[in-house]
Amino acid sequence: MGKGSVSFPRKILRRRNKKSTEMQPLQTDHINNIINSNPNNSVGVVPTSSAKPKKKTGNARLWMKFNQFGESEVSELDKSAIIKRVSIPARDLRILGPVFSQSSNILAREKAMVVNLEFIKAIVTAEEVLLLDPLCQEVIPFVEQLKQQLPHNSQPKTHEVGAEAAEGLQSELPFEFQVLEIALEVVCTYLDSNVADLERNAYPVLDELARNVSTKNLELVRSLKSTLTRLLARVQKVRDELEHLLDDNEDMAQLYLTRKFIQNQQSEALMGTMGSNSNVTIGPNLRRLDSNKSASLITSNRFDDHDDVEDLEMLLEAYFMQLDGTRNKILSVREYIDDTEDYVNIQLDNQRNELIQLQLTLTIASFAIAVETLIAGTFGMNIPCLLYRIEGIFGPIVGGSSAGCFLMFLLMLAYARWKKLLGS
Repeated sequence: MGKGSVSFPRKILRRRNKKSTEMQPLQTDHINNIINSNPNNSVGVVPTSSAKPKKKTGNARLWMKFNQFGESEVSELDKSAIIKRVSIPARDLRILGPVFSQSSNILAREKAMVVNLEFIKAIVTAEEVLLLDPLCQEVIPFVEQLKQQLPHNSQPKTHEVGAEAAEGLQSELPFEFQVLEIALEVVCTYLDSNVADLERNAYPVLDELARNVSTKNLELVRSLKSTLTRLLARVQKVRDELEHLLDDNEDMAQLYLTRKFIQNQQSEALMGTMGSNSNVTIGPNLRRLDSNKSASLITSNRFDDHDDVEDLEMLLEAYFMQLDGTRNKILSVREYIDDTEDYVNIQLDNQRNELIQLQLTLTIASFAIAVETLIAGTFGMNIPCLLYRIEGIFGPIVGGSSAGCFLMFLLMLAYARWKKLLGS
């Protein structure tokens, strides 16, 4: 009985482990089928290995990896795995979180570049790019552009150390700048399409408001202004980030990840050469060791030239000008809204003035009628008067009082026009 009670839970454990191992390949196959659903895509997707089921942590998120040859891989990674893989501080991952979802940042680190542009949240290195949440509806165009352009722009090659590698950097854009260019292109296209939709919806609504001032049209203009304000803030954030990079050459130089990668390889090769030379003799070769150090410093300074940022500067300036044009379109729509509001306010003021003039005219007429009413009330009192005994006096008194009141009305109306209280 004792042995049977011990072996029974072990069988249950084995069955549960077998079920968990069967579920993992099904999830991996489902994600890969979604990524490979495009029939025009000729890029091979590297499937994720499911030899052993990994324990899922609470903060694991879906990431897609693209290398410089266009190969992609989808996997779930937590913060510690990302930090260990790309060597970035943990605070940079908070920038890619939902708290800063509406912000725009391009940060340069020692071995990576953190890109947070609207819906594109990626970590770019000299050899690969890690894209967060690749299955979102807004991110899918960026994924397709990466699959189409990276295999054509990046040919299979190894990182060479020396003058040939330096010339290769100058002849074509590095991998990180290719990814940054695709991201900026997708974001600018997305913002341009939103601005085009805004213009297409704004002008008819504003024209209708100018023709007919109603509660419905005013509500449409109010929602239109709120959409315009949010869109302008989004464009302004991306534009300010590019302007910040263009104003600082040191920040742009730090974005050259491939250059720093080659520089590190050269420094390691020189350090290995220096170590082999220093192990031979110590006394007479100290001067040679110093010369090797000076040579390595000269080489590093040649690659670390902060003024050699022309390629990146031209890339950023092109999209900065495009964003500036998008911003000007939004400002023109806002100016048209302000002009329409001024026109509507002028119309309302004119109607208000007409109502005031009508009220003043009615007030003058009421005063004249009140004077005639006063005369009629005076004669209606039961007071002995000699006029009551005169025959045929009723008609002249009524006609005379009415004519006098009408003359008083005309005089007061003329005085109001003379003082420009009434329109001509």
